[in-house]
Amino acid sequence: MPTVPRGIRNNNPGNIDAGQAWIGRAERAEMTQEQKAEKRFAIFKAPEWGIRAIAKLLQSYQTKHKLRTVRGIVNRWAPPVENNTSAYVAAVAKAVGVGPDEPVDVTDYDTAARLVDAIIAHENAGYRYPSEVVRRGLALAGVEERK
Repeated sequence: MPTVPRGIRNNNPGNIDAGQAWIGRAERAEMTQEQKAEKRFAIFKAPEWGIRAIAKLLQSYQTKHKLRTVRGIVNRWAPPVENNTSAYVAAVAKAVGVGPDEPVDVTDYDTAARLVDAIIAHENAGYRYPSEVVRRGLALAGVEERK
């Protein structure tokens, strides 16, 4: 039986480091024994809260750090000291449907949804949440579909 990737088990599909006081983080009493033993990564109450955190980080990358391309975003998200960042950039750019150095807008729902989905898949051995879960997580971050 295949194991569920850590990011999925922790409702943290972006594998975001612990340390920041994220909205939606699980309280110790809500965690499994395995989650209580986690030393590095944040544990969220539900996947939507982990997706919200991904979107909020992406928004910060765009506004605060002026990162507007997949290459810029992924190089900050998954630095080369820990990752095969060039492969990560290529996979995410392909999934988003842009070149690695083309500008992207993470406040645009369609772009954000593709970007978040690609990060989740890359961080979690190809795992993908249903689009409704991603939609709810993005809504928690203020990224809404246009009607």
